Amino acid sequence: MAIPNFVLNSGHSIPALGLGTYKMAPALTADMVERALRLGYRHVDTATLYGNEAEVGEGLRRSEVPREEVFVTTKLWNDAHRRADALRAFNTSLDKLGLDYVDLYLIHWPVPSNGLVVEAWKALIEIADTGRALSIGVSNFRTEDLTAVIDATGVVPAVNQIELHPLFQQKALRALHAELGIMTEAWSPLGRGADLANDTLRALGDEVGRSTAQVVIRWLIQLEIVVFPKTSNPARLAENLAVDDFELTPEQMARIDAIRQVNQVGSDPATVT
Repeated sequence: MAIPNFVLNSGHSIPALGLGTYKMAPALTADMVERALRLGYRHVDTATLYGNEAEVGEGLRRSEVPREEVFVTTKLWNDAHRRADALRAFNTSLDKLGLDYVDLYLIHWPVPSNGLVVEAWKALIEIADTGRALSIGVSNFRTEDLTAVIDATGVVPAVNQIELHPLFQQKALRALHAELGIMTEAWSPLGRGADLANDTLRALGDEVGRSTAQVVIRWLIQLEIVVFPKTSNPARLAENLAVDDFELTPEQMARIDAIRQVNQVGSDPATVT
């Protein structure tokens, strides 16, 4: 068994497991990206907000893994939703990464207060048409945000990257994604560590002889959800990747599905500005 690839509605493949770099200190990022790629990771997720795109690019180059083997995602920040600003921001991200293209470019937040999400999405469509973003998508979009961009353009995002973990499973939004053909990506898959204390998840870890984090990562992959466990710890980096040699049973999956939803750890997309 190996870490699978999923197929996006754009026709491109995306590795199910990636390295998240949110709040990864720039001074550590190049080393962690290089280490991850040498371990076997083939997917790296960054963003303008993270302030480490240049270091992600450096880590890619240091690793000497061929560019076409690595799936790279970055994101448009909230202050650049007007067309000209979005095009400029994308060019800046490419320059910092030192790449000719990214595999996926996302609108980071919908920012409903500015009313510009459709303009931002049209800019991403324009970027995709140039071939410099192989796929385009969104992050933290609610049902109404997805509806707005799809109705205005007819273009369905390839992915929606959302907060998703056993204590915040987003079942209704995931069902909409499945209906529309949008790939779900999970950020904060461990609920910023809170899910690691859950009794059900810990018991499952004991049953399968794995860490609680590995159980959660495996659960998401078996749901065909792309997952980004973020760590700056080399041992955990290797541990998070070592989920390709076991499976959770349908009964074990159902026990996670039944966990009471009690803990949203991130910001509300309705209010982020």
